[in-house]
Amino acid sequence: MSMHDPNTTTSGLDPSQISCWVFDLDNTLYPQASNLFARVSRRMTGFIEAEFSLPEDDARALQKRLFLEYGTTMRGLMVEHDMDPIRFLDHVHDIDVSDMAPDPRLAALIERLPGRRVIFTNGSVPHADRITRQLGIDHLFEGTFDIVAAEFIPKPDPRPYHEMIARFDFDPSRAVMVEDMAKNLKPAAELGMTTVWLRHDLEWSSDGATGGHVHHEISDLTAWLEHITETV
Repeated sequence: MSMHDPNTTTSGLDPSQISCWVFDLDNTLYPQASNLFARVSRRMTGFIEAEFSLPEDDARALQKRLFLEYGTTMRGLMVEHDMDPIRFLDHVHDIDVSDMAPDPRLAALIERLPGRRVIFTNGSVPHADRITRQLGIDHLFEGTFDIVAAEFIPKPDPRPYHEMIARFDFDPSRAVMVEDMAKNLKPAAELGMTTVWLRHDLEWSSDGATGGHVHHEISDLTAWLEHITETV
């Protein structure tokens, strides 16, 4: 299904039948337009500049290539340059989020979702904790399955999806996954999860959007949550 009105994309999705809601973090639980992830991206570029003595444009080109080829820039650096992932994560996630406003409406809507709620991110737990605390939604999630728990294997590799499901022990056929990168929904769909693609304007959002693994397409998380929880 691929519609543009966030209030009509989820016909047939009955929240009362869902036992677990899985949310991506970056550009999903906060809007892509906030440019928060751009701060992380700039930290990545600066890290690569310093690490390899590259000019900014070359560092950015390497960063993008690794991201597209390996799912995360970090994974590419690990594979091609034997990079210490913790050193990389600590550097790139050291961003100031104090200007991000709490989102009480989002918090209220997430709280209305029946069942359990978890975060599944290619980022780190400290990064997720910092952002969700700032948004005022940290208390609403049972936990975060991050890139460290995934043994540094990023989405869309199927392995961390299996590990995440095992960690939280839920039935994927009664779960929903919300994610801004369409290709990351393919393994979820193959495991029986209902998938929701939160599309945005960055080029990698729509990469891998075809093939039937995107069950629902939305453009506004809050509007979608308002729609599906209005009868809960």
